[in-house]
Amino acid sequence: MTLRLLIAAVCQLVLVIAWATFASADTSEHGSTESEPLNVLLLYADDWRHDTLGIAGNPVVQTPTLDELSREGIRFTQNCVTTSICGVSRATLFTGQWMSRHGNRSFKPWTTPWQKTFPGLLREHGYFVGHVGKWHNGKIPADKFDFSRSYFGKHWVTQPDGSKIHVTKKNEMDALEFLKTRPTDQPFCLTVAFFATHAEDSNPKQFLPQPESMSLYRDVTVPVAPNATQESFERLPDFVGNEKNEGRNRWHWRFDTPQKYQTMMKNYYRLATEVDATCGRILAELEKQGLGDNTLVIFTTDNGYYHAEHGLADKWYPHQESIRVPLIIRDPRMPDSIRGQTNDAFTLNVDLAPTILSATGVDVPETMQGRDVSSLYLADQESDWRSEFFYEHPMLRSKDFIPASEALVRRDWKYFYWPEFDHEQLFDLRSDPREENDLAGDPEHADTLRDMRDRFAELKAAAR
Repeated sequence: MTLRLLIAAVCQLVLVIAWATFASADTSEHGSTESEPLNVLLLYADDWRHDTLGIAGNPVVQTPTLDELSREGIRFTQNCVTTSICGVSRATLFTGQWMSRHGNRSFKPWTTPWQKTFPGLLREHGYFVGHVGKWHNGKIPADKFDFSRSYFGKHWVTQPDGSKIHVTKKNEMDALEFLKTRPTDQPFCLTVAFFATHAEDSNPKQFLPQPESMSLYRDVTVPVAPNATQESFERLPDFVGNEKNEGRNRWHWRFDTPQKYQTMMKNYYRLATEVDATCGRILAELEKQGLGDNTLVIFTTDNGYYHAEHGLADKWYPHQESIRVPLIIRDPRMPDSIRGQTNDAFTLNVDLAPTILSATGVDVPETMQGRDVSSLYLADQESDWRSEFFYEHPMLRSKDFIPASEALVRRDWKYFYWPEFDHEQLFDLRSDPREENDLAGDPEHADTLRDMRDRFAELKAAAR
């Protein structure tokens, strides 16, 4: 027997033993008995902040599929990202690490070994692993997946025959192909990485929904946030609140007149509703195949998004609009008493890799820095969970274009640090949830500033 065949035989034996362990495991404390490993479906949208959900109270956008998924599972209302930009956030998703550790500071491959990522570990443990849609960490390593389709950047994609298909529809077709053609004798993990609701930056229209969606929201007036004002923009530090900053540049692309704001936001919400509909069709295929009760389903997004708040567009900076994102989990192990609830714990995108590995019975490597979120809905009592976290974002291109920003985030206070300018900000989120009144220079809050600064340094060091 060759060494390769011997290794394959050993791996197969390990898989059989692992499956047998799952089959015999008594999980009655969670209300069910597992007979086989959980499948994993990760629905991962782009530039979609925490309140772009009907069930989150948004008065305009229609998201019936995700609303129902929330009622069937649990929604985390204070879920945040540790870096608010597409590429870095995706690296954090797969590695379970802060940017400081995985090493991707923009859109290049991370430095963490593949065998320490959740897709790498799941495939090693016998999972059929797929990725559909946006990758944005260099070229997708197709050989590391059993099924991969990578594309993004345009809302309308050219097919091999020359025809055009909307990127969300292509996400749907590829995800359904994965589910319909996967081997049925293996558990699976599929990430559906939508390009929507990201703008098509090179197109003056920015957001290009499918024609059949254009009747949605036609007669609606989208509310404008109270801090989407020139006054709010002028309260930003001078090195952000100026016309050279890319956040302001993109605000001009999308939001600098009331009519443009309405047009852009309606098309943005149309893209969101299209993603919701595609999620519905993917979930329907799961049910058709009898997999609904044996699949961990997660919906989340890579970063938040300014809807003109602070006179900005896009993301990057540590404001609430930029760092808070949805997290919905439907877990077959979840007690019925938990389903439909919300939870306001500080969950983070760094938590998803260890959560997925724990649910599938795979050991979480020590290199991962996140925590298993299921302890918040499976344990008899809520675990000792984090009450604060460190946020980081690198400088991109130049400090005039997108300066680096860092933060310590708590429920009641937030500390900003702008490293290129050695500039601090302090916000009392209880009285100032929109982060308009900087208290860093107020002697009355000097003790709070000192405490936040010291703790910020500790968490920053721990993120490495």
